[in-house]
Amino acid sequence: MKQPDLDLETVNRVIEMAWEDRTPFEAIELQFGLQEKDVIALMRREMKASSFRMWRKRVSDRKTKHRQRRGFVEGRFRSQNQKG
Repeated sequence: MKQPDLDLETVNRVIEMAWEDRTPFEAIELQFGLQEKDVIALMRREMKASSFRMWRKRVSDRKTKHRQRRGFVEGRFRSQNQKG
């Protein structure tokens, strides 16, 4: 799948949201149209290899990054820059 062309500001925002523990991949998909696999590809492309590995280790199996696996709805932080 071809990823949409994203400007630098959008790429930076996606990276910021991907690093946030409480922002699920579904929120990124809703706002930017990028599925989890697209976010992973973007992070791999835009980050240093060591930073990417650290991020993957951090988000792998993290329940807060997947809306279906979250045990809570309350307490979700929503940035002013975030849709939905």
